[in-house]
Amino acid sequence: MAEFNVDLRPVGSVSVIDVKGYLDAHTAPELENVFNKLLDEKRFKVVVNFDELKYISSAGLGVFMAYVETMRENKGDIKFSNMKENVYNIFDLLGFPILYEFFKDEREALQKFDTLG
Repeated sequence: MAEFNVDLRPVGSVSVIDVKGYLDAHTAPELENVFNKLLDEKRFKVVVNFDELKYISSAGLGVFMAYVETMRENKGDIKFSNMKENVYNIFDLLGFPILYEFFKDEREALQKFDTLG
């Protein structure tokens, strides 16, 4: 089975999710568990740091689609940072840049939340 790891860390009012390895149909439930935990804790501002993600499948993309509306309905959002070009190309091909904000680094994404209040 493909290597995958997901870590969650709070940075002020924002939750940062670090994804590592291969996010596919077999590993997507781990990421879903993290999002469900955030909903339970009423933490709706999320930055996903893709620095160590090597691959994402449509099942991985679907996790973000499943939760973004709930986050936004609660005055939060999901923002993406540190994405490698090959991973970004998959998001771009499916039109994600129209729906989500992408940042070169995590700090920029966190600052965007600060400006939103």
